[in-house]
Amino acid sequence: MEEHSKDTSVLAHIERLVAEEHRLFGQKALDPEGSKRLADVQVELDQCWDLLRQRRALRETGGDPSQAHARPPEVVKKYLG
Repeated sequence: MEEHSKDTSVLAHIERLVAEEHRLFGQKALDPEGSKRLADVQVELDQCWDLLRQRRALRETGGDPSQAHARPPEVVKKYLG
C-alpha cells in the first residue's frame, strides 16, 4: 500500500508541473527566465513520467518498485513520444 502512495505522490507532482507548464505556455511572451523555467519543467515532467513507468513495470514483473529511481535529464531527454 505504501508503494502505491508513492505513485500517488509522483502523480500529484506531475499534476503541479503540468499546471505550471500550461501557465507558462499561456503567457504571450516568456522572458529568458520564464523560458528556462519552462524547459526545466518539461525535463522534470519527463523524469517523473519515467519514474512512474519504472515503478509500474517493476511492480508488474514482481520487482520492488522502490528500486526505481529518477534518471538524469540527459537520459530522459533522449526519449521520443
